[in-house]
Order: sequence, then structure tokens, then C-alpha cells
Amino acid sequence: MSIDTAAAEGRYAVKRSDLVVRTASAAVLLAIALGAAYMGGFAAGAVAAVFAFLVLLEWGAITGRTRRQIIPFAVTIAAAVAVTGLDMAPLACTIASLAAIAAAIRSRDVWLPVGVIYAALLGIGLVALRMAPDLGLAALIFLLAVVWATDSAAFFAGRTIGGPKLAPRISPKKTLAGALGGLVAALAAGVAAARLSDVPVTFGLICVAFALSVFCQLGDLFESWVKRQFGAKDSGRIIPGHGGVMDRVDGLTFAAGAAVAIGAAHNGLGGIGRGLLIW
Repeated sequence: MSIDTAAAEGRYAVKRSDLVVRTASAAVLLAIALGAAYMGGFAAGAVAAVFAFLVLLEWGAITGRTRRQIIPFAVTIAAAVAVTGLDMAPLACTIASLAAIAAAIRSRDVWLPVGVIYAALLGIGLVALRMAPDLGLAALIFLLAVVWATDSAAFFAGRTIGGPKLAPRISPKKTLAGALGGLVAALAAGVAAARLSDVPVTFGLICVAFALSVFCQLGDLFESWVKRQFGAKDSGRIIPGHGGVMDRVDGLTFAAGAAVAIGAAHNGLGGIGRGLLIW
């Protein structure tokens, strides 16, 4: 066996090992997310609160904040998310808004208040959607299916097909093929999730899946842009094969905010689940 052949086989083994670790980590995260989504209420609020807390810690690390500076805000946002799980979304939004104002007053730049809003958008958005009195679980499953399909298909299509870059100055590895693959997979996953929940598949629902996939990819690009501003490669190392929590929920954060906005615009704040799904 030549040296070149041995090296190539070694690289293949490493890539295969990375894929196994990445898949196992994704499976664990999927189980946690689906379990919390199914249980709803305080369980959903508690799990989302942990993720929001970790996201804000990682945001602080990326943007140069010390733990002492960021932890009070992370605890406050986690509490706001947990309160959302007790069906008190207005109070949660008030707490998060006050935290963002306090962060803006304390900080000398925009990064801390933006991080507070970012973490709150993730946690409160997800739990508020789940707590919707009509079709809350179905709406959250629909959102998760679209986001996971977008992320997974974009990753594999980008790696397999390659081709022109999507936004080389922001994220050199992302390709147009990956973006289109993510969109196609998102539509299929959205239709499957709707049928699973006995939700009528209409042109309007397909447009919603398309929009959520676009916001998911914008969220991914936003996180890449933030990391590039501070010279960071990953947001953290807490998830084997994936990096930090932010690296896994960047697209979900934007998509969750978009889902709540679409549902509220279509059917009011009291009916965001039905507003997202029924067209």
C-alpha cells in the first residue's frame, strides 16, 4: 500500500467517524426535542430554557463577554422561557424586553442586547408555538421538520454536489446546491409533517414551508456572519460532531421567530398554531 493510499484511507476513516458522531449527537438532540415537544407545558419550557441559556452563554463568549457579564442575562432569559411554558407568554416577553433594555444600557455596543433578543427569540418562540391552544403540537412538529430537513439536506447536498458558493464572504462552505437541496427537502418534510397531523396540505401551507426554510438558511448565514466578525470558527464544543448549541439552532432561531410572526399575522396572537398551518 502506497503512502498516498494509506493517507486517503485514513482521511476516509476520519470522515466516517465524524459522520457517526454527528449522527449520534443529532439523534440525541432529536429525542430530547421531540420528547419536550410532546409533553409541552413546563417540560417544554424547561428544555427550551436550557437551550436559550446555553445559546446566550455562547453568544457572550463569541462577542468577548465574560461569564460574569453574561450569566445574569442568560439566567433572566432562561426564566422568561420557562415562564412561557406556564402559559404566560406576555409576562415572558415583558421580562425579555426589560432584559434587552438593560443589556443595551449596560453595553457599549449592540452585541449584548442583540444576543439577549436572539436567545429569547429561540426559547420564547418555540414554547409559545407549542403552547398555542389549537394545533400547537402540530405547528411545532411542522416547524422542526422543516428546519431539520433544511439543515440536513443542505449539508449533504452541498457536500455531494458542490458548485457555486451561496455567500462566500460570509460562509465559504455553503453552496447554492445546498440551499436548493434544503428548500426541496423542507417542502417534502413539511408535507409529511402536515399529513401526520391530519393538517390539509394546501398551496398556502407549502408557501409557509418554503418561507420557514428560507428563514432557517438566513439564520444559519447570520450566525456565520457573527462568528466571522469575531474570528470564531465554532460557537462552542458542547455537542460532539456539531460544535456549540448555537451551531445547531441558528436556523431554528430565525425560523421560530418567522413561524410565530406568520401565525400571529394570519390568525392573531391567540391562534398562532392554526394561523401557521391552516390556509
